[in-house]
Amino acid sequence: MKELKVIELFAGVGGFRLGLEGWKGKSASSGYTKKLNSKFKVVWSNQWEPSTKAQHASDVYASRWGSEHHSNTDIATVAIKDIPDHDVLVGGFPCQDYSVANSLKRSGGLEGKKGVLWWEIMRIIKEKGKKAPKYLILENVDRLLKSPAKQRGRDFAIMLSSLASEGYAVEWRVINAADYGMPQRRRRTFIMAYKSGTKAYKNLKVSEDFMLSKGILSDAFPCSKSSKHISQEFIISSDLLDVSNNFNSGKQNVSFENGGVMKDFKVYTARVESEFEGKVTVLRDIVLPLSEVPKAFQISTEELPKWKYAKGAKKEERKRPDGGIYFFSEGSMSFPDSLENPARTIITSEGGSPPSRFKHIIYQDKQYRRLTPIELERCNMFPDKHTEGATDTKRAFFMGNALVVGVIEKIGISLQESIL
Repeated sequence: MKELKVIELFAGVGGFRLGLEGWKGKSASSGYTKKLNSKFKVVWSNQWEPSTKAQHASDVYASRWGSEHHSNTDIATVAIKDIPDHDVLVGGFPCQDYSVANSLKRSGGLEGKKGVLWWEIMRIIKEKGKKAPKYLILENVDRLLKSPAKQRGRDFAIMLSSLASEGYAVEWRVINAADYGMPQRRRRTFIMAYKSGTKAYKNLKVSEDFMLSKGILSDAFPCSKSSKHISQEFIISSDLLDVSNNFNSGKQNVSFENGGVMKDFKVYTARVESEFEGKVTVLRDIVLPLSEVPKAFQISTEELPKWKYAKGAKKEERKRPDGGIYFFSEGSMSFPDSLENPARTIITSEGGSPPSRFKHIIYQDKQYRRLTPIELERCNMFPDKHTEGATDTKRAFFMGNALVVGVIEKIGISLQESIL
């Protein structure tokens, strides 16, 4: 099989690239040296953070792979002629408001700095024309399938309709990496799209059988019907403005479940459950020995009560800025985090020493401590020290934004094998 040329959009620090191309060296999360027998080759990448002058993630990316074919500029300003022709487009695009109607208003939709990014993917597809990518691998948060609250699923329906209009068939799954033995409980929606004329497009059927056992995603991540099985079949309008204005606006009542397929605007979607019998990687498998953990990550006796308070249950009387009184309550969090489980979902505020409800705290050799940047990289199955060079807080931020590399690796293997 010939080399598959890839462009990576919204690249962050390169999680898609690592999962598709592999790397030299030992992975602490998987315990083996990556084999560089992949047919995927990233020929161009783009990373741009609009909210800051400093481009830390892009700097890390360029330091690992060079800057020659890496773009650090707003993707909306990049001319399509400057983007190489490619077989596969990948990216984890932000989840915002994708309403077509909002293009005429000042909102978080098409005019928002990040809301435009879905439409940049579509711009590339449209303007590439006959040279549009044959395959898309996209990632987003799991709530994408339900947003916005007033028209549940509208945003995803817009995406499916726009892809169908350009001749793509789609399969999707919400995948929790920990359900398949990986070291972090991270639920994300993964979307695969196949251009008409490809083998993957021809093979895709809008059916339960295909979704459960014959798709590229079901090959990579086996599943079964949920014990609370819910399924629906429906047709999405080919008129994007109609989808934007009317999808689940009272005229219909449909939903996108955690698995599904779409072709020619026809949708089959169902609730599924993961099936996995392999080894499960837990925190104990990936943490450093305490002797290698800097003192800055260890919790002092004086600071410990503040952490226990942050993690504990609360019901407190508090004052509003206007002097009014309200009661604040929240449940308790696990303290410390169990070493016998995969990590909780890493969020962007994981870094820094101040006590926080959502940061990980483990108890190791009679010492409470935070996770180090290397351990956070391992939770996402990145190579050790991949983000080295940035501050510890930034490195944690990167991992809060990243995906679990092992998920992309499995998807890449399944796609590669399906088109041999």
